[in-house]
Amino acid sequence: MPSTVKSKIDDAALVAKRRSQILGAAIELFGKRGYHATTIRQIADRAGVSTGLVYQYFGDKEDVLFLALQTVLDSYKERIPQAAEGLRDPLQRLRAAVHAYCRVIDANIDATVLAYRETKSVSRARRNLIKQKEIETNALIEAHVRDCVKAGLLENVDAELLTYQIVMFAHAWALKAWHFRGQMTVDQYVDRNLALLLNPQLTELGRRENMRLADAAAR
Repeated sequence: MPSTVKSKIDDAALVAKRRSQILGAAIELFGKRGYHATTIRQIADRAGVSTGLVYQYFGDKEDVLFLALQTVLDSYKERIPQAAEGLRDPLQRLRAAVHAYCRVIDANIDATVLAYRETKSVSRARRNLIKQKEIETNALIEAHVRDCVKAGLLENVDAELLTYQIVMFAHAWALKAWHFRGQMTVDQYVDRNLALLLNPQLTELGRRENMRLADAAAR
């Protein structure tokens, strides 16, 4: 299977617009009905387009699912570096990166849940591509964890394991949004989880820096 989804339309702006429209409908229906029970005709009807138009932008239903899963991963790779850009303090960069990660999830809850349910439904080659993109995304956060260790702000933690703990609590926002959304905002959720994960690992220098950042945020 190709790593990209081919379109019969050459206009890049139109492709992006139509695919976004179709993917929004597909993600909603895949979430409600399941991938296998959903048809291209149903996706077209929900998107307000013809079945033939869907096939102008996607080769088949697996293309739709694959691109839906890939789009969220691409958003992580775009938003995480943007969030940390220009920040000098490693701890501040780590916190900004995790907040950006969770905000992408918050904006794409249905697609995040879909990834848990339906990644198995794409071909092995495409599953491997999705896994590789996830590894690359996680590496963006792990780099900030390692920077904190090098700066003496965190103890010599297992950076990869801590990164995956961060990823799992971030995904839990999507999986358990029905519970958490009534109690706190996504940013409050991130702050509380980072406190649970990071505070026990902070060095004395890290605790002082963490207090400084908290005081600055409260002003």
